[in-house]
Amino acid sequence: MSTSSSPSPAPLEDANGATRRITRLSVGVAIVLIVLKAFALGASGSVSILASLTDSALDLAGSLTAFFAVRWAAAPPDQEHRYGHGKGEALSALVQAGLVFASAVFIGWEAVQRIFDPRPVTSGGWAVGVVIAGIAITTWLVWMQTRALKTTGSLAVAGDRAHYAADLAANIVVLIGVISGAFLNAPGLDAAAGLVVAVWLFWGATGMLRSAADHLLDRALPETELAALTQAVLADPRISGVHRLRAHMAGQVMVVQMHVDLDAALTLDAAHAIVVEAETRVLTLFPAADILIHADPRGSTPKPAAVVAEPAPGQSLVTPSAPAASAPEPAPQAKPKGPWS
Repeated sequence: MSTSSSPSPAPLEDANGATRRITRLSVGVAIVLIVLKAFALGASGSVSILASLTDSALDLAGSLTAFFAVRWAAAPPDQEHRYGHGKGEALSALVQAGLVFASAVFIGWEAVQRIFDPRPVTSGGWAVGVVIAGIAITTWLVWMQTRALKTTGSLAVAGDRAHYAADLAANIVVLIGVISGAFLNAPGLDAAAGLVVAVWLFWGATGMLRSAADHLLDRALPETELAALTQAVLADPRISGVHRLRAHMAGQVMVVQMHVDLDAALTLDAAHAIVVEAETRVLTLFPAADILIHADPRGSTPKPAAVVAEPAPGQSLVTPSAPAASAPEPAPQAKPKGPWS
């Protein structure tokens, strides 16, 4: 016997609404940062500002990817996607990781060239002001994304936050580089700061790629959450065991499958009622869960494989009930193949 439970609509609707709002905010912040950094680059010519501007441009592409991905992932299951579209968020994270890898390579190449061919940084005051403004805006956005993640658990938002958290640290390095190039007359330090940003971005992209791959490959939930699931189900003494427990995330939905041991003398109605109560307890802990529970009679064991008896020496093994073997039917003659055969 198996029963299934669909995710609770209210928590999912709240999470989807919060995810949409934070992705809109992320796109708006990326546009503002691009405008500010483009102005600062034109005024200063700093390779650190160039690195930061390139990263912000790719942040915009990543934020737009997340913006559309969360809307697609929130679409309800259909005939072609019975488990919903939640993994669209993981695909979004893959795209974001690829964009960050590309920006790291571009920035690193430019920084290496500037190390061997330093160029002066001009209009340092404007550049420093823009970087400080970018740090303040990015800090606010990361704080908002962190709050949204507590509600949604969205992988797309997590990937976007990883972008901007890396940007926050990178912008501090950029600030050091701009100050060194503009006020300390050390343009080589500006280029070195750009190289540090490239390495930082590459490292962040690696983590994003790992998280997206785990999601797409249905990585099992952490042991703590599996233990919480088991404890919730076994809270009813009529359930004596849980086995074949499998659980993974599909977007913001936790997909849970398990077998439970029940008294073999229970009626189908009684067993069904126990399983439904177990599902309710799980949904209390994890409201956005899709649960499938199969009830097994307690003490049941798999049927042993058939054993073929060996005849005693000098005897033949005869099975009276076995029907006599009939002559094999002649194979049908092959028909000539037509043009569509």
